[in-house]
Amino acid sequence: MPRKIVLTGGPGTGKSTIIEELTRRNFTCMPEISRQVTLKAQLKGINQLFLADPIYFSELLLKGRLEQFKMAEELSDTPIFFDRGLPDISAYLDFLGIDSPKPIANMIEANPYEMVFILPPWEDIYTDDNERYENYSQAERIHQFLLKTYNKLGYDLLEVPKDTVASRVDFILKYI
Repeated sequence: MPRKIVLTGGPGTGKSTIIEELTRRNFTCMPEISRQVTLKAQLKGINQLFLADPIYFSELLLKGRLEQFKMAEELSDTPIFFDRGLPDISAYLDFLGIDSPKPIANMIEANPYEMVFILPPWEDIYTDDNERYENYSQAERIHQFLLKTYNKLGYDLLEVPKDTVASRVDFILKYI
């Protein structure tokens, strides 16, 4: 079975940039899907679906991330990197003070990853954009919720140091 490896961290920590570099180096990567969900909602006139209807947004994320998870199981590639994992859904709901619905919590626990790298908040690279509603202070708080959620689920997190993209990718590859 392929090794499923998550890159997680608060908004603007460089996850997608690292995923792009891993892809460039010919690794199989599953992209972040929350941007796709957000963009589709914006086309329907909902600026931030996560804030307007966090449970529905989370259900859409769960569906997309489960599809990625199952797709990874069908691939012979190893490792496979994910730009965020299923536990991120629960962490973001916790950030809003909402308990994860039981079906979401059950699916998160039933579909574990083999390894998780976490990227710390890094103000020097943080930027906001059309899909990102969080400011840097909120990104720092989300990071804490991610730590708490993944730790509660029994994951050992490896923190990726703040460095160049190439060095961060080399760090990750050294541990797999």
